[in-house]
Amino acid sequence: MANTRVVALAMDGVVTFDLAIAVQMFSRGAGLAPDGFTLTTCTRRPGRVTSPDGFALHVEHGLSALRQADIVYLPGHQYMRPPDDVIDALRAAHARGARMVSVCVGAFFLGHAGLLAGRTATTHWAFADEFRALFPDVNLRPELLYVDEGDVLTSGGLAAGLDLCLHVVREQMGAAHAASLARFNVVAPHREGGQAQFIPAAVTALNPGGLATTLQWALEHLDEPLDAATLAAHAGLSPRTLARRFTEELGQPPGRWLTGQRIARARELLETTALSVEEVAGRVGFGGAATLRVHLRRAATTTPTAYRRTFAAAPGRHDRMTG
Repeated sequence: MANTRVVALAMDGVVTFDLAIAVQMFSRGAGLAPDGFTLTTCTRRPGRVTSPDGFALHVEHGLSALRQADIVYLPGHQYMRPPDDVIDALRAAHARGARMVSVCVGAFFLGHAGLLAGRTATTHWAFADEFRALFPDVNLRPELLYVDEGDVLTSGGLAAGLDLCLHVVREQMGAAHAASLARFNVVAPHREGGQAQFIPAAVTALNPGGLATTLQWALEHLDEPLDAATLAAHAGLSPRTLARRFTEELGQPPGRWLTGQRIARARELLETTALSVEEVAGRVGFGGAATLRVHLRRAATTTPTAYRRTFAAAPGRHDRMTG
C-alpha cells in the first residue's frame, strides 16, 4: 500500500505543539519508523518560520507541496486568518480531493477558506465564541474531541489533535497499529468523554444588586430540594417575576441555573474530595448517583468516575469511588 502523503502547513505564528503531533503520528510512527504515511512540512515562503514558543523553524518547502497532499494538516497559528494566497491553496487542495485535517485553532484556517460552511466542526473550547462570531454558518461543537466529516476533519484544543490523528491512523492502518502508535507515544488509544470535561466549570458571578442575595443563599443550600418556587419565595417574588428577573440578569431560567450550579459543585467535589459518587450527588442536591450521571453526561460527555479519574487533585483518593 502506498504511503499517504501528509503535508503540514506551518507559517509564522505556528503552534509548535500542534505541529509536533503530526511528526509523532505521521512521521516517526511506532518504533521510530515511518509506516503508512509520509510527512512534509511547507510554508508560504520557504525559509525561517517564527513561532510564539521561543524559537524559530526552518521550512524548506513552499505552498506548491500542497498540490501533492493526500492529507493537508493544519496546526493552530497565533494569527488565525491566513493570507489570500494560502486560502486559495487550501481551497485548491480540497477541490483536488485532499482531506483537510485541523488541530485546535487550525479550524479557523478552514473557516476562512469556506470549507466548514454548513458542516459540523470543533476547535479549542476557549475560542468557541470567537469562532461562532466569525463563522455562524458552522455547527460548532466545542464539547467534542474531534469531528470527522469525511473530507474535512477538525479537533479540539491542543492534545485533542492526538485523538484525531490516531483516528486517522486507525482508519487507514487498523486498530492494532493505532494502539501500537498510542503506546509508543504513551497516550490512550481512545479517550473517554470529550473536550467538554476540560472546560472550566463556571459559577455565575453574583451581581451586587438584584438577585444576588437569593443566588448566594441557593449556592449555600444546593443539597436541599430547591426549585424555582423556593427561589421565588426566598426573593419575595412571584414565580413569573422571578423567571423574568433571571432572564434579565443571568440570561437563563431558574431551573437551568440551579442545574448548572449543581454540576459545577459536583465537579469540584469529584476533583478535590474522596466522597463517593452517591455522596457527591447528595451534597449537590441531585438525590442519587444515577441523576448525577445523567446531568454530567449531558454537560461534559463523561461519567463521574471517568471525570474523577482525569481530574482528581491527588493520588490515593479513589478508594471510596463508586459509579
